[in-house]
Amino acid sequence: MNASSTTAVNFSLEVITLWVSDVDRALRFYAHQVGFTLDVDYSPNDVFRVAQLTPPGSNCSIQIGRGLIDSPTGPLRNVYLVVADLQDARSRLLERGVDVSEIRHKVPIGAWDGRFAPGLDPARSDYASFAEFSDPDGNSWVLQERGYRNP
Repeated sequence: MNASSTTAVNFSLEVITLWVSDVDRALRFYAHQVGFTLDVDYSPNDVFRVAQLTPPGSNCSIQIGRGLIDSPTGPLRNVYLVVADLQDARSRLLERGVDVSEIRHKVPIGAWDGRFAPGLDPARSDYASFAEFSDPDGNSWVLQERGYRNP
């Protein structure tokens, strides 16, 4: 047996490519409304363009552009953005014009059976509270609270 076959391979998710119909509109949405950092916007010709944006505090970025995906793939669904304070994150997105759903939480927490109740989880438990938003092309994002500390 090869010694290297017994050790785990580390995989680092660093980029997710999203299909968008209008790169400039998507750039405005992600950079100006959602608040992602624009890392690069490269277009050497009229056929190819790649823009990479990173959510604040994330090690994973998104790419949008022309010539990245052969054909429209349909929207990406339920990409999670984990935040320490869901109520604050939702408020900031709303202030920037992002249409964010109401907050909901799992019930019952201990033996979750797929039901939700309105509002934040009363105990602010990790992974228990959610809100959602979508970009103009229908790519959907889930905000999930983890690591809340009462100030």
